[in-house]
Amino acid sequence: MVNHIHYRRALPDDAAACIDLRGRTRENAFSAADLAELGITEDSWAAGIRDGALPGHIALEGEGMVGYCFGDREGGEIVVLALLPAYEGQGIGRRLLDLSIADLVQAGHSRLILGCAADPAVRSHGFYRYLGWRPTGEIDALGDEVLELHVGATP
Repeated sequence: MVNHIHYRRALPDDAAACIDLRGRTRENAFSAADLAELGITEDSWAAGIRDGALPGHIALEGEGMVGYCFGDREGGEIVVLALLPAYEGQGIGRRLLDLSIADLVQAGHSRLILGCAADPAVRSHGFYRYLGWRPTGEIDALGDEVLELHVGATP
């Protein structure tokens, strides 16, 4: 039941909670140390939110963050969709993704990309394909399969 979930735009002060939540996901979890090795810190994430380079949305239950999705405004990429395991399968991830897609379309993108596990046993593999994302045949720097979605004026 998702009627207790509310959504809002991400704020720079959300960066620390985003990093914490990313380490608590079921699949593809990254700890704060893992993210730091990739150059992603609380400061860099907050700066990306502040300057609009990383538009994102947060899902909350009460005041607690349960998920988020961020895109890259310049590249048209969904860079991360993360959700706590207890909130999977309720439409929250899809709603967050839709909000981020709308941000990127508003920024002028009609072709969006994202990196996704190539392993069909990983939940995200089927999730994105079910929503219309298609493989490009490319593999990104993290070893993930690159998927694309072509969108019109509205997602």
